[in-house]
Amino acid sequence: MRKWIVGAASALAIAGLVKWKRNQTAANGLEGQLTVGRRRVLIAGATSAIAQETAKRFAAAGDALFLAGRNRERLEAIAADLRVRGAERVEMAVLDLTETERHPSLIKEAADALGGLDTVLIAHGTLSDQAACQQDFALTERELKTNFLSVVSLLTHLANRFEAQGYGTIAVISSVAGDRGRQSNYVYGAAKAGVSAFLQGLRNRLYRAGVTVITIKPGFVDTPMTAHIPDKGRLWVGPDVVGRGIYRAIQQKQDVAYLPWFWWGIMWVIKHIPEGIFKKMNL
Repeated sequence: MRKWIVGAASALAIAGLVKWKRNQTAANGLEGQLTVGRRRVLIAGATSAIAQETAKRFAAAGDALFLAGRNRERLEAIAADLRVRGAERVEMAVLDLTETERHPSLIKEAADALGGLDTVLIAHGTLSDQAACQQDFALTERELKTNFLSVVSLLTHLANRFEAQGYGTIAVISSVAGDRGRQSNYVYGAAKAGVSAFLQGLRNRLYRAGVTVITIKPGFVDTPMTAHIPDKGRLWVGPDVVGRGIYRAIQQKQDVAYLPWFWWGIMWVIKHIPEGIFKKMNL
């Protein structure tokens, strides 16, 4: 069944490959064109591998960056690297992003440090231990707070700020896991499904205010967060691939970006499997 899903998804993906290549070519040209106006970027969860790869591209464009995360040493090392790569300036704040009461002051600190704020990447999160969460609601609650509620808190404050100023881009890392609940990771998937639905509504709300809201949906990414997974097949990619895709999605002001692109086809198939069949599958 797994082979059938991948095969069917591949057929769908190939059908759209020509269009994707055309968009890719346009995007590559766009990357060079849009670096004239320097962005002021807040990255929440800046120590994640995907966030670091995205930040490298902001730095190369000469953007000003504000990094937020829990580990001071890692933040300082990343900041130093980004300065060498060409960032106009790099500031940072050390905090646990699940402390939602600190979000308003974080956003203000970032805006004050950079002289304003026009781009945000929300990249923090944890990969839930499904088996443990099934046995302990406290763990499930903690995972939902990290992967959903803390994101919603940041989005609420950012949406109000960007709506008032009349411009801005908010990109949030969700996941293909949120497209359909599977027994192997439905706690994580539920949180990401909530994030994706929230972003969809927020995008609808902020469109007329001139604010771009981007949902990033990576598939399997080989990062420290997934290091415990032993068998990584051909569908896995490195964080550099996803970082490049996020940067491109921000440049193009996309609504939803599956990364890499072929996950759109895979998830289309998975979402359309009848529930009576899906519930019997080992996914």
